[in-house]
Formats: sequence, C-alpha cells, structure tokens
Amino acid sequence: MTGTSIALSGAQRAEVEDATRAWLRRARALFAHPLPDIAVRFDLHGQSAGMYRVRGERREIRYNPLVFAHWYRENLADTVPHEVAHYVVDLLHGRSARPHGAEWRAVMEAFGVAPRRTSDFDLSGLPVRRERRFGYRCGCGEHQLSATRHNRVVRGQSRYRCRSCGQQLTADR
Repeated sequence: MTGTSIALSGAQRAEVEDATRAWLRRARALFAHPLPDIAVRFDLHGQSAGMYRVRGERREIRYNPLVFAHWYRENLADTVPHEVAHYVVDLLHGRSARPHGAEWRAVMEAFGVAPRRTSDFDLSGLPVRRERRFGYRCGCGEHQLSATRHNRVVRGQSRYRCRSCGQQLTADR
C-alpha cells in the first residue's frame, strides 16, 4: 500500500450498502426472523474496517471508507458479513451475547464465512487518530491523562490517584 489518496467511490459505497442489505436478507431467511433494515454509515476512522453500534434504540453499521478503499474486495467479502452478524446476534440473543462468542461464530458459519475477529491488512501509512493528553501532577511527578479521563475529572465523575505515591492527581494550570 502506498499513500492514503485512494478514496471509496460513490458506486463502491452503493455496492457496500447493497451487500449489507443482501447479507441481512440472507439472515432473515436463515433465521426466520423479521430483522429490520439497519442504517449504514461511512464515517468510521482509525484502523477498524467496520463497527456495529447501538445508541439507545438506534442501531447502525459503520464502515471505514479509507480501509475499504485500500482493500475493497476483501472487506466486501469479510467485513460486511462480520458486521451484519453482530447485528443479527444482537437482535436474536440480546446484548448479553459476547461480541465474538459462540452465537456470532454460529451466524458467521451459517453465512459460510470464516468467523475471524480481525483481518491481516497492513495498516501502516493510514492516518490514526490520536487522543489528546492532559497534564496532571501528584507529589512524586507528572502524569498524562487521556481526554476521556480528563473530561471525567472536569465533569466531577472521577478522581484519579498516583499509583506510586497514592496522592490525588491535580490538573496542571
């Protein structure tokens, strides 16, 4: 792979959406369940090719257009059924099923697709989002907290202590 200038075309996006619907139709037939259509988005960043996500009552499958563009056929064959299988397991077995547990593997096998958790793509050269870090202090030194932890401190939801000296961490000013 060279550079990151490859883009997923509109026709390819439509093909991915069609493939997602086709796997969903197949799941309906295999499991005799009226699985509703699901929203498909191309807004995933980082190194994951796809993600099934539940937000409240809203379910969606998100695809990474950059990873798809570089390994289009492989993702069409593997990532699309992988994410549809997560959706099927969620609706058939609920949120208590493990993400890549026996139920998910059974759906993948029913689809005739190898139940692999990850792919072997060379992701070097792809842009990776880095989480911002924030400086904090204790009695023995300086620490860097992730943006997630920093925001929890700001909202008053969490406090963190130094693993060495046990003092509460305070934000650098």
